[in-house]
Amino acid sequence: MGLLESTIREISVLDEAARRQARARLDQLVMPHWALGRLMDTAELLAAMTGTARPSVARKTVVVMAGDHGVTAEGVSKYPAEVTPQMVHGFVAGHAGINVLAGIAGARVVVVDMGVAGDLSAPVRAGKVISKRLGPGTANIARGPAMDRATAVRGLEAGIEIARDLADSTDLFGAGDMGIGNTTPSSAIVAVLCEAKPEDVTGRGTGIDKQAWERKVQVVRRALEVNKPDARDPVDVLAKVGGFEIAGLAGLMLGAAARRKPVLVDGFISTAGALVAQVLCPLSVAYLLAAHRSVEPGHRAALERLGKQPLLDLNLRLGEGTGAALAMPLVEASVRVLTEMATFEEAAVSGAKS
Repeated sequence: MGLLESTIREISVLDEAARRQARARLDQLVMPHWALGRLMDTAELLAAMTGTARPSVARKTVVVMAGDHGVTAEGVSKYPAEVTPQMVHGFVAGHAGINVLAGIAGARVVVVDMGVAGDLSAPVRAGKVISKRLGPGTANIARGPAMDRATAVRGLEAGIEIARDLADSTDLFGAGDMGIGNTTPSSAIVAVLCEAKPEDVTGRGTGIDKQAWERKVQVVRRALEVNKPDARDPVDVLAKVGGFEIAGLAGLMLGAAARRKPVLVDGFISTAGALVAQVLCPLSVAYLLAAHRSVEPGHRAALERLGKQPLLDLNLRLGEGTGAALAMPLVEASVRVLTEMATFEEAAVSGAKS
């Protein structure tokens, strides 16, 4: 049995006993009943995820999966492909958006090279980038499959390995991405798995104009026509119209779920990975929290398919895991409400009249 299959078998249902214990305490906190709304919902859910009525999210890790895409040759992005390795070097240097926001959240940033079309050997040797490299970027999905099936499985298993390696030092994961052109394969994945029209789930990515957007829609449509991905087979979808970093993200989510670790899913790209994980193992979705709602139109469809309500809605479209980092303090606040706030009895305060 391979790592992907064994990991899926390890994923279990949420712990309802821990959920009930958390709810019993939340019901008695010294405030009007459920007055902190979704913070309390999140605390209850975290208890069920982790299997304890006193969960911890103190140790936070944002995993940024990076990969390049052959489809950039079709002019679907405002930026050239060489920006991907340049941005990875920026993550390593600590001056990118994710570094700033992860710092506020008290989270470490772990960068994984899933298949960047550039030389990252120096930061890999220095231990600042983890190499799970599948190749120098995917093939052009407008002309054929992104990768073969075996490579897609290797990408999923690479993500699982990252989750396992980090699980003992991480309470809360954030799932982020870097890859110029990656909203195009993400749109294709969402179109397939959400049974949506390309024009309804394809957005402007890095800020392309109307003409470029129309071209991008046509590219997504052509990718689906050329490759004919099977919605019943998520590995087939990933192999035909996906990306190396999307495979890594899906694997990360499966690996984290197997270890009962919650994952804050960032934006459109990581949510495309979550859709793949959902079809591979529906139970895995229970361990995912939607950090925010992106401005990408396909993100709304993907969140609805996952059954997730995002914690934030700030018109974000950067990626990198920035939305996940922004949501981390909210998740920590929910846990502190559960574990540190007094009950009416503990505070010697009279409860509500019956």
